[in-house]
Parts: sequence; C-alpha cells; structure tokens
Amino acid sequence: MKHFWNILFVFIFLLFAGCAGNAGRNAGDDKNALHLVFMTDIHITSDLDAARGFQMAIDTINKLNPDAVITGGDLVMDALQATEEKADSLYDLYLSLAKGIRPPLYNTPGNHEMLGWEDEKKVSLSNPLSGDGMYRKKIGSPYYSFELKGWKFFVLNSVAHREGGYTGRVSEEQLRWLKEEVGKTDSLMPLVIVTHIPLLTGYTQFFKGATACNEEGLVVANSREVLDIFTGHNLKLVLQGHLHFLEDNYLSGIHFITGGAVCSGWWRHKYHGLEEGFLDMVLTPDKINWKYIDYGWEPKQ
Repeated sequence: MKHFWNILFVFIFLLFAGCAGNAGRNAGDDKNALHLVFMTDIHITSDLDAARGFQMAIDTINKLNPDAVITGGDLVMDALQATEEKADSLYDLYLSLAKGIRPPLYNTPGNHEMLGWEDEKKVSLSNPLSGDGMYRKKIGSPYYSFELKGWKFFVLNSVAHREGGYTGRVSEEQLRWLKEEVGKTDSLMPLVIVTHIPLLTGYTQFFKGATACNEEGLVVANSREVLDIFTGHNLKLVLQGHLHFLEDNYLSGIHFITGGAVCSGWWRHKYHGLEEGFLDMVLTPDKINWKYIDYGWEPKQ
C-alpha cells in the first residue's frame, strides 16, 4: 500500500436543514480577524416572492455587520435566455436591492449573468452586451483583486461560452492576469479565490458514487491551471457557488467551500434539504471558521 504523508486529504460534506458550521466562530476573539459574509446563488427574479426573500437576507447580513460581503454569482434569474430588456430589468432589480447592503460589497459573475448565450435569437453574439457585456456595464469587471485586513482576494469569471450555452473555464486572458497579480503578491500573504463554478467539489460523487464523473459546466475544466499559479504562495481558501450545495473540502491546507444558496431551490423549495442561506465567516491566518445562516425565509405554498 502506498502512503502519502505530504498531502492532507479530508472531505467534509455538510448538508443540513438549518445552520451548520464550525464551532467557536467569534470575530470578537481576535481584533485582526476578518469577518465576511459569502452569499451565492441569489437568482433574483420579479416573481416567486424573491425580492422579499433577498431583502430578508440583506437585513440579516446588516445585523451581522461583517467587514465585507462577497457574492458568489448567479445574482439574477436569468440572462442566459432573456431578451436584452428583460435582463436589464433583472440587473436593475438586483442592484436596487443590493444597494441596501451596508458593508462593502464585492460581486462575482455566474452563468446566469451571461446575456443571450442560450437563446441567440433574442440576443445576438455580436451584441456588445451579450455574454458578460451587460455585467461589465451594470456591475464592473468580471475579474479583479482586492485586499482586506491582510488578505488578498482574486475574483474570477469562471463561465466560458460554448455553442448554445456555457461551460466552466477560466479564460487565457484571466490566467495571464492572475499570474501577474499572484507574482507580485508577498508569498506569505493569505490568499482567497472566489469563483462561481467550483474548482473542486465532491457534489457528483456524493450523490452518484465515488467513481462518478462531473458533467460539463458543473466544474472549472482548467482548475489545475488556476491552482498551479498559486504554487509557492499562501492560498488558504476557495469560495464557490453554482451547485446550491454546502460543503467544505480541505485539501493540502486549502479549504474549498461551496456556499449553499440564498435561494436554495430557486425560491420554490429546499434543494436537497438545504435551507435558503449564506455563510457567516471569520478568517484568521491559522483558522477559517464559518456558519451557514438560515435567514428565515420560506417559499410561498
């Protein structure tokens, strides 16, 4: 039997109704700790009582008063098959509600922000707003970096176009930018990647068995290229969305956390028993603590 001493390979799958997380999460214990909220897969829409649900999440977040709020993509429901006018109204709805978030807000694009990719009859690929064009116009760059309390974050656009839709891939343009950004970062600085589509997940294996393969679009196909850029640096955390699934996979000193979903089952029901929620997180150089917050919304019957 081969023994691998240098790699810590621990899978922790958490799928609870209600709140789940690590004990001892208290930002007050360390004045240098970074207190974050990570909320992913909002899927705001004008129906299904979604606006009230998102407002409840925002009110709960404001009471927590974190240092910052990071979204994990799929902000709207949805631009992939929408007309330009419909997508524009969804972006405006999201932004009108999100402006009520008091802490600094950092957004991440998801597949549902990509305009017209699943219905080119409504929005041509030649339209400058197609794909991430409307996201750029309404929200800003789909990839960027920022620093908070000694941590550096790299927000990626992990959604790439394919014929008739999307797939999970980080573009060559982003990889070049990422190499440059990481290269000029202190090797000891703790780093975080934020991506909508996961770099790594146990989702498929959890539901279909250990030998099951991930489907296209479920994960980032060139995730190894992304992670290799961080070799020799202090990558601590990867925040992910897309799957409406709650998991914390700890591999070689890196937490790969998929953060559930604000809308759970697209505002209609619990998805695999998961409540609508988001992550309340405290980061220190030697520990990452989190709790999944059920903010109290229930679908209309």
